[in-house]
Amino acid sequence: QVQLVESGGGLVQPGGSLRLSCAASEMIISFLEMGWYRQGPGQQRELVARVFSPGVTNYGDTVKGRFTVSRNNAKNTMYLQMNSRNPEDTAVYYCYGDEINAGSQIFRSWGQGTDVTVST
Repeated sequence: QVQLVESGGGLVQPGGSLRLSCAASEMIISFLEMGWYRQGPGQQRELVARVFSPGVTNYGDTVKGRFTVSRNNAKNTMYLQMNSRNPEDTAVYYCYGDEINAGSQIFRSWGQGTDVTVST
């Protein structure tokens, strides 16, 4: 129902900062929540972060204190600010958004993923 497109990934150095973006094709102000999962090579998918409304967030233990998730409803975009990156953050990052459709059902939309490789 809604198109989500991630961007901002690539090959990056350890440390420093990197921002991932998840742009939606329609207004996200009505989304119940948005967030990020990631899947490293040979690893299971894990929750990275989620945002329910501005300032109301939740993080996985592996990224607490290093990553920040936010949503800009005016721009229909969610962000993942990645600070103090390390090689363990190498993964494909997927964004999602939960919305209620015409049948009052919660539907989760997924982006196609963006690759993040942390290496010297």
